[in-house]
Amino acid sequence: MRRRLTNALSAVFEGDSPAPLAVKVPEITALFWVVKVTSTAFGEAFADWFDGGNGLVWPAIGALASLALFTFALRAQFHTRAYRTSAYWFAIAMVATFGTMAADSLHQFLGVPYGYTTAFYAVVLALVFWRWWVNERTLSIHTIDTRRRERFYWSTVLATFALGTATGDWTATNLKLGFFSSGLLFLGVIAIPAIAYRLGANPVFTFWFAYVITRPLGASFADWADFPKAAGGLAFGTWPVWMVLGATMLGLVLILGYRERRSSVRHALPHPHLPHPHLPHPQLPGVGAAEIATD
Repeated sequence: MRRRLTNALSAVFEGDSPAPLAVKVPEITALFWVVKVTSTAFGEAFADWFDGGNGLVWPAIGALASLALFTFALRAQFHTRAYRTSAYWFAIAMVATFGTMAADSLHQFLGVPYGYTTAFYAVVLALVFWRWWVNERTLSIHTIDTRRRERFYWSTVLATFALGTATGDWTATNLKLGFFSSGLLFLGVIAIPAIAYRLGANPVFTFWFAYVITRPLGASFADWADFPKAAGGLAFGTWPVWMVLGATMLGLVLILGYRERRSSVRHALPHPHLPHPHLPHPQLPGVGAAEIATD
């Protein structure tokens, strides 16, 4: 039974596509973090819109729709052989939406307090990290160049979204900070790994620390924008918020894709002072080929 389930999941997310030939994550730049925070805010607002109907019919439809989009997005991402800007960020947006609904469901439908859901998803994330380390001996995103590492990576991403959602709800409700104050709190917290990285702290640890915090940071401000004023929000509504955030994210991804294409073209061009790799080395007067090779 377990083997059949594993084979079924592999068929969904891998198909017959070959193993990746290149690292399938973007370069970590300032724009990467801006898009990441925007994606977390979008996922929160989009999930709130799915959950916002009266009764159980609309939330049930929303859950099925988010699951379908989540599956489609990850399938598209896994079928690429190298990093593609659109596929990667579409997957991030859908993982953000599905991860939010998965985290919220424990509280909304089972009545589990946010403090417990936060602890639960922290354990889940720790287990995913542990399994990744045991199998690969690295947690660096710069080594996502095999199918197994890619599965570990996206499992980690999903766990970080669920943990961040639960954490943001916990600080806003149980700790009674409210959404705006929670956003400010996480804005301060995310500065910790940034400063630590500048001071020479482990880059893998600081990356994942910041990655987790982007979720409650973006989600807190999204909730502040779409929740009613009686709940401490600005009462803009869920659908206007997620549409604005979706358009903003689309624009940022287009800019990111343009910059990445320019960067790849620039790196592909031969250095003006070096021979082209596909052309024969020029013979300089009085210098043999062997001397050029060892220069």
